[in-house]
Amino acid sequence: MQPARAYVGIGSNLDNPIDQVQRAFRALADILATCCVARSPLYRTAPVGGPAGQPDYINAVAALDTGLTPKQLLMVLQALELAHGRNRTVRWGARTLDLDLLLYDQITSDDPWLTLPHPRLHERAFVLYPLYDIAPALTIPGRGRLSELLANCSQRTVTRLDSEN
Repeated sequence: MQPARAYVGIGSNLDNPIDQVQRAFRALADILATCCVARSPLYRTAPVGGPAGQPDYINAVAALDTGLTPKQLLMVLQALELAHGRNRTVRWGARTLDLDLLLYDQITSDDPWLTLPHPRLHERAFVLYPLYDIAPALTIPGRGRLSELLANCSQRTVTRLDSEN
């Protein structure tokens, strides 16, 4: 069976966010039946939604080739979040680690537990910029070419951290 290509959004704004994202890259590379084939540079981004006064986030995207199903991969991602101290008490609140399954091949799903592609991927600069770094020719099912989505997205709150990656 051919592995699937999945893209995972990574974010953190608590407990040394740069270290949290770097540790997440290593943890993703260690997932059974999965290989991390690309990782984006890190980006500093302003919080979107949630309570006021949150610190900025560090965001990135990883490309994985995986033999896991989308739901199996999501379960592993949620377990990794918990292992990194993720607390889900406030929607869009500050967090030690956020791992979002953005895309899984070109599969679309509107399951209550897993929506693919990620429902807000196409409108979030903190996902689009790092995703473009590792997959510039990507097409998002139901949304169009990544390059076109990026052209319509503001970069005001996104800063690439080349020196800290």
